[in-house]
Amino acid sequence: MNERVNDNSWIPLLVVACATFIIALDTSFMNVSISKIVADLNTDVSTIQMIVSFYTLITAALILLSSKLQDIVGKKKLFLIGATLFGIGTLISAISSSDVMLFVGWAAIEGVAGALMVPAIVSIVSGTYSGKKRTIALASLGIMGGIANAFGPLIGGVITTFLSWRYAFAFELIIIFFILAMQHKIPNFKPTESKNDLDIVGAIISSIGLVLLVLGILTLTKDVNTSICEIILGLIVLAIFIWYELKRKRSGKIPLLDVDLFKDKNLRLGSSIKLLYNLTLKGGIFVIFLFFQSVLQLNAFDTALASLPLTLGLLIFTLTTPRLIGKFNHKTLMALGCIISIVGCLILSYQFKLDTTMLDLIPGQFLFGAGIGFVMALTVDVALFDIPAESQNNASGIVSTGETLGASMGTAIMGVILILGVMGGISTAIDTYAPNHSGDEQFHQDVYDYFQKLGNIDDVKAQDNIIVNTADIIIQNAMALVMQVLAILLGVILILTLRIKGKNIKKQ
Repeated sequence: MNERVNDNSWIPLLVVACATFIIALDTSFMNVSISKIVADLNTDVSTIQMIVSFYTLITAALILLSSKLQDIVGKKKLFLIGATLFGIGTLISAISSSDVMLFVGWAAIEGVAGALMVPAIVSIVSGTYSGKKRTIALASLGIMGGIANAFGPLIGGVITTFLSWRYAFAFELIIIFFILAMQHKIPNFKPTESKNDLDIVGAIISSIGLVLLVLGILTLTKDVNTSICEIILGLIVLAIFIWYELKRKRSGKIPLLDVDLFKDKNLRLGSSIKLLYNLTLKGGIFVIFLFFQSVLQLNAFDTALASLPLTLGLLIFTLTTPRLIGKFNHKTLMALGCIISIVGCLILSYQFKLDTTMLDLIPGQFLFGAGIGFVMALTVDVALFDIPAESQNNASGIVSTGETLGASMGTAIMGVILILGVMGGISTAIDTYAPNHSGDEQFHQDVYDYFQKLGNIDDVKAQDNIIVNTADIIIQNAMALVMQVLAILLGVILILTLRIKGKNIKKQ
């Protein structure tokens, strides 16, 4: 059954893109409001961070189930159920009087709501538009997500500083009211399966596997050994899930996930690229923001202002890229974007020092954001290009799972790389200023503990020249390593991009 609807109006896109915006905004503003939330709810930072982690876990665990529910409930209906739940969750979060209440509203209810909406957003857009309009529409979803990720800390910083973090949830609730008021503008899509077709066992197995995988990723910076065990166990469970789905399909039953979809080369490549560029973008934003706040001592508001070059690069080129489709195909534009971002990362790898200013970071940030803008605008369109209408819902779940995993991995993996860079920087500094202790592990640990206790970078700058120079080496080494790893990841994306099926997508 062909669900595609020819619609010349951009209003359906606007409505579902608003959902993309608030889902991405949710975590990004929360990160700069943690200290205020801790004080207001009389809790601690680790509890709030646990709530943030559970939000990610719940969303990731239910993505594949949600993508199948579109076939049974209908993609529009499922999207609206998710939007309604999201509104309930934001209301509970806004009036929370305890961390338990915040967990219920934000992590539990909003986590489920996000899982219901994310795959539906992609498949609604893909089912509503075709050809170049679909490319522009799918790119617009990336734009909204990118804006929310970049401006979330600014929005959260302003609202938290001058009003209260509760108003940020109230702002999201207003957008939910808009979505529900405009629901009649979203095309209707009839369900294609019945509830008897739902693969309950597959849903349970996939949820367990994804929870273990994401939990392992999120805890990488805390307990590496346990995290690796969780990741391996998660991958094993997911392998069992794939085996079960193949067996179910061979027996003539409808699987939760049609594994045969992975035979489509562009879906495999597009989903992998989406995972990797989300990892790269989230990880890049995390370390750059950390530098602004820890070294340049900027508050949340000034941090967002300092990151405007990255934000503008991302925004301008995500908006511009679909307009270039008439002249270049997807592969060419995405490859160009990877190269631009790699150049940006390599420039940034030399810029992070104790005396770095915001101006020093403008060129590298802009190029990093601009290049990812090219990739972000076209990846989903590439992934879904050859997928038939009846499989769009399943395919959107695969793409959304890649997106969720990439976003989860970004901060955690770059956090580990940053720590490795710090340790490498300490080794370099000791080789330079205390060569007699080069092989002394205890001395290395003492230096690491010393800089941790100083806490504030101004305390470091107030010390003697050796300590200042040592700190400078540590910062340079750590940040350079992260930027080099980001450049390598972008290189992998470039290789995957060059393998995209050579069909001339621009004429569709």
